[in-house]
Amino acid sequence: RGWRKLHLSVDSRGMILAQRLTEATADDANTALDLLGRIKGTISCVTADGAYDTAAIYEAAAERGARVVVPPSTTAMACRKPRARASPRGKTIERVQRIGRRAWKKEAGYHQQARAENAFFRYKTIVGDRLRARGEAGRQVETRIACDILNRMTGLGRPESVAIGA
Repeated sequence: RGWRKLHLSVDSRGMILAQRLTEATADDANTALDLLGRIKGTISCVTADGAYDTAAIYEAAAERGARVVVPPSTTAMACRKPRARASPRGKTIERVQRIGRRAWKKEAGYHQQARAENAFFRYKTIVGDRLRARGEAGRQVETRIACDILNRMTGLGRPESVAIGA
């Protein structure tokens, strides 16, 4: 027995499009490639945290016609080759270096990544933070059913929040 990681792909409305339960040692970026492959239809944007800053993510998103909003690691350097610098990742690295990480996050719409964090919060709050099934197949089914339930609840309606004050 060991820890498991739940990976979710969430759209702009907070609906879970794809999920995968893996061992705790699974690589986030490789799992994301699988999640991207599971999503049907068009994808306009892939937003994720810095663990997904890989060439493979950029390539997979480009194949689907999606732009990538992933902050590069703090040590990332734009390649000196002109072709690589013109790549989406190279442009992101140069833009972050030019205007700063915080300004880039605001400009790129990185705050949308919070939708995935909210989905995890809803999952842990409503479903719980542990698996009940003992076998691996049962755990896979358990997480799939839980995600379907969360989607049905989200589809029924979510509260509308309005900013007040100045």
